[in-house]
Amino acid sequence: MKIEAHARTDPGPVREHNEDSFLVDVDAGLFIVADGMGGHAAGEVASALAVDAIRDVLLGAHDPDETRLDRAAPDTEEAIRERLRYATNQASLRIRRAALDNPAHAGMGTTVCVLLVDEDLAHLAHVGDSRIYLLRDGRLQRLTRDHTVVQQEIDAGRLTPKLARIVPHKNILTQSVGYHGPVEPDTATRPVRDGDVFIICSDGLTDPLDDEQLAALCRDTPVDQLAERLTRAALDAGADDNVTTVVIGLSQD
Repeated sequence: MKIEAHARTDPGPVREHNEDSFLVDVDAGLFIVADGMGGHAAGEVASALAVDAIRDVLLGAHDPDETRLDRAAPDTEEAIRERLRYATNQASLRIRRAALDNPAHAGMGTTVCVLLVDEDLAHLAHVGDSRIYLLRDGRLQRLTRDHTVVQQEIDAGRLTPKLARIVPHKNILTQSVGYHGPVEPDTATRPVRDGDVFIICSDGLTDPLDDEQLAALCRDTPVDQLAERLTRAALDAGADDNVTTVVIGLSQD
């Protein structure tokens, strides 16, 4: 598959720091969005550490831990998903070590979304409430389920998705990388098709815009303009958080 990717990040009108970090590596087919949290700018530290750690593990950069996965092992789908889980927990470990070294960063953590495109397959991992979407044949599908208290309430039937968007505790996470220690990322592998478009974003995009609004914008916008248009739409709709959008378009060679 031929890959094109475009990214846009904005601190938004309220936050002093942009605590989102992202990676776009078209050659490796690796794309990451992380939305950090923590006082004293610790959120931007946590998200940057997570992106670096995941990149190091998945792309074979130096890893000082002897427990690192052997990249010489056969790259079966399950082996790649296990590598994604391992990489996410290595990121959590790196963040916790950094927090111990600097008391001002105590309690920092981050969400993580990872997309790894390998020939005709896309491998996904996520922790937290950043999201991955797939636009296929004009239909937008959310591929991740938020790790939040509100999502648990929705799953239990105690809250509707519409009401979930306005409750005051909608952003309380049940899992985050770093803060919650070892994590259990959701992982998946799915075939890709010519024309598929993946969107990875922080919740600064999805808080002011619901899935129907996102879908309408996606259907009407070329891939090379989509990251910019989605981010701008979130800001125009009153986003009060950092907004990061990474768009990945796939086509046959």
